[in-house]
Amino acid sequence: MANYPETERRLHVREFVLKEATIIANGVRIGCSVRNQHHHGAELRVGVDVDIPDRFLLEVPADDTVYRALVRWRRNDRIGVALYSNALKD
Repeated sequence: MANYPETERRLHVREFVLKEATIIANGVRIGCSVRNQHHHGAELRVGVDVDIPDRFLLEVPADDTVYRALVRWRRNDRIGVALYSNALKD
């Protein structure tokens, strides 16, 4: 049986990072980490039992930015998000 490499379906190559971040939604702040990122998306790690809405703000202090995020996929403690714009920090 032949082993084929996994096909990369992303349009943009993601840079592997380890950044602390905060999900902000409905007046609640939830800590998470950014595991890989590019200009149009990121992979986040959150607690398995944490309920994350489909749309939220993602505050990343290392980037000095608050991004608007849209969930594209969920797997266990991982969430893939599209970063479709950014908001100014208060």
